[in-house]
Amino acid sequence: MNFMQFLKSLDDLLYEIITWLVFYPVTLWRTIRQPFTMMAYADSELEDAPEQQYPDVLSPPLFLLLTLLLSHTIELALVGQSELVAEKRGLAGLISDDTSLLLVRLLFFAVFPLIMAVALLRRRRQKLTRDSLKPLFYAQCYPAGVFALVLGIGSLATQMPGNPLFRVAGLWILLAAFLWYGTLQSFWFARALNISKLRGFGIATVTMLESALVFVLLAALLA
Repeated sequence: MNFMQFLKSLDDLLYEIITWLVFYPVTLWRTIRQPFTMMAYADSELEDAPEQQYPDVLSPPLFLLLTLLLSHTIELALVGQSELVAEKRGLAGLISDDTSLLLVRLLFFAVFPLIMAVALLRRRRQKLTRDSLKPLFYAQCYPAGVFALVLGIGSLATQMPGNPLFRVAGLWILLAAFLWYGTLQSFWFARALNISKLRGFGIATVTMLESALVFVLLAALLA
């Protein structure tokens, strides 16, 4: 790569990163307002050529990553460094800085889209392959990003010192996050499987419990 090619690559990278300031809030707002539309959009965009995908929003995995980065930045500003960075027992010993902590959190929250996608394929009796899993996983990354952000805000509120109302507010925020995410998954399964909303609720409940169990088991490894 010559110097001019390097400068061109640097230009493209800088432009891509700076546009996140515009397209992240756009993606977040559209996901909050129209989660099912965004989930369908995530699926359909994978049919386009890679350079033409997601022209007006962030790609789903990138949205999830930037959401966790935003949540982590808020955490640093309000409560300081996470104890996991200083902890050296178990898998926590692998977390030596904010970058590794962010990657671990990305892995944790990617569990929810993954298990939701696998659950739908299983109930459709479709073969589990990379190609069949990817559209469903991408679709689930959008609501998972919102879910992770609200959970992060709620968790931070419970850690705020001083007024106990912060803790109460945090618990309500956590509850609201699970209710929103669970309701969305209930309707998603009902639509995708063409079943009643009640059956969709049952499938969503079981799948969320499975996701939460995997999440807790991973968290236990860091303890």
